[in-house]
Amino acid sequence: MDHVDGIVRQWHQERPDLDVEPMALLGRMKRLSLSITREMEKTWAAYGLNAASFDVLATLRRSGEPFSLSPGDLIASTMVTSGTMTNRIDQLEKAGFVKRIPNPNDGRGFLISLTNKGFDVIDTAVTAHVETQHRLVAGLTKQERRTLNGLLRTFLADFD
Repeated sequence: MDHVDGIVRQWHQERPDLDVEPMALLGRMKRLSLSITREMEKTWAAYGLNAASFDVLATLRRSGEPFSLSPGDLIASTMVTSGTMTNRIDQLEKAGFVKRIPNPNDGRGFLISLTNKGFDVIDTAVTAHVETQHRLVAGLTKQERRTLNGLLRTFLADFD
């Protein structure tokens, strides 16, 4: 029995006419998401980052050399608005993690590029991030992780 089982039991008692199985599944997913996010935030904070800054730096880092993307590519990759992305870039630029450079393919545009400092911080932070992820899934066997991953992929397909 967990917290969600208690809630489901109460609903069964008060409203036996309702099928609350989806409530149990989604409730567990929500609780899990919140717990995971809290743990990830601790890891990012150790490097002076938050979810937003980690997301941008990690997107630039995984894009490969020259670790530069247009603001439009960053927006598409991170799925935020242009105003939100501009704010994120401004903050990362102030911290010395990124710089704006002329876009060689568009004389009017620019690219967002990792600085050496930004490269170093994201390379170190992503290593710790992956270690945190391994710790968070350590309670599941490799086969359970594969099964859960497949089920979640199927579930998410309806939303993507």
